[in-house]
Amino acid sequence: MKFLITGGGTGGHISPALAIAKKIKKEKPDSEILYVGTHNSMESELVPREGFKFKGIRVKGFERRLSFDTIKSVKELLYGLNDARKIVKDFSPDIVIGTGGYVCGPVVLIASLKKIPTLIHEQNALPGATNRILSGFVDKIAASFEESKKYFKNEDKVTITGNPVKIDFFEVDKEEAYKNLKIDRNKDFVISLGGSGGQKSLNESIISLIEKNLENENLQLFHITGKNHYDKFIHKLKSRGISKLPPHINVVPFFYDMPSGFKIADLVITSAGAITLAEITALGLPSIIIPKGYTTGNHQEYNARAIEKAGAGITILDKDVSGEKLNDEMLSLLKNKERLIQMSMNSKKLGKKDSVDKIYNLILQLI
Repeated sequence: MKFLITGGGTGGHISPALAIAKKIKKEKPDSEILYVGTHNSMESELVPREGFKFKGIRVKGFERRLSFDTIKSVKELLYGLNDARKIVKDFSPDIVIGTGGYVCGPVVLIASLKKIPTLIHEQNALPGATNRILSGFVDKIAASFEESKKYFKNEDKVTITGNPVKIDFFEVDKEEAYKNLKIDRNKDFVISLGGSGGQKSLNESIISLIEKNLENENLQLFHITGKNHYDKFIHKLKSRGISKLPPHINVVPFFYDMPSGFKIADLVITSAGAITLAEITALGLPSIIIPKGYTTGNHQEYNARAIEKAGAGITILDKDVSGEKLNDEMLSLLKNKERLIQMSMNSKKLGKKDSVDKIYNLILQLI
């Protein structure tokens, strides 16, 4: 059996694709899996690390206004369609699964036109442009929010599955995680991240938060800047006279072992990417959420408000966040253990551990 999986651009598209790929490999060890993304992309780095075969196509996203870049994007799309046609023909998959991002457009479309079974997965309450277009061509749509149904052309195709969380998040040995990350279990441990690509406002606020907690050894902070933000982050720290961080504060550009980090975190500070929120609710983690204000349709705020409404997290809007406000909220939560426990319980109620199983069942129906 051959499975072609495509999706990319951000961790929000790549992570569910990898979760689905791992589920397929676990249930059908003899299956052949090919992942299609773009060259020199996040997926081109992450997918081979997970042991899956990867091929790239030429395609880029469209500007939302007419410009020279739009013309270039149309040209790249034509190249991408041709690349996708060759890959689909050569690989001859039994099914094609897309998880969003402009890269999956040509691949899923070509497969659909060739009458190969197709399924797309949508992570957000407000579907992305690529998935909205593809919804008219594919056989099945796996969605994460009930609210997203109205955006698709044929609601009958939609099954609410939730966002798949990689099995790695449930198989972490807690003691090993404390040991490997050198975390003292008797002190508060906070992880902060602005999604796979980082977040400017969150990074700037964390710089101020670090300044305020240089002497606070009861707080263990692990901050992930995003690769493109790391050098600037370190430069800003140095400009404020912080040339060396104390042992209880760690700053990294990217972190590959999020399952271990989340497993032992007491609190997560994050943007409102759908996959990150799926991971922390599956594990029952309380959170402070700073939705990115520049995402399509402001979908991250909708994601964040859903968590807040359930009593599982606190939302601070991108435009309102500051180091002082973030620090006050963080310390207030960490001091109120009863509230943290209640938030954790509410988070766990929201979490879905069987999302990938539901998606896998849809795949089986199609093949």
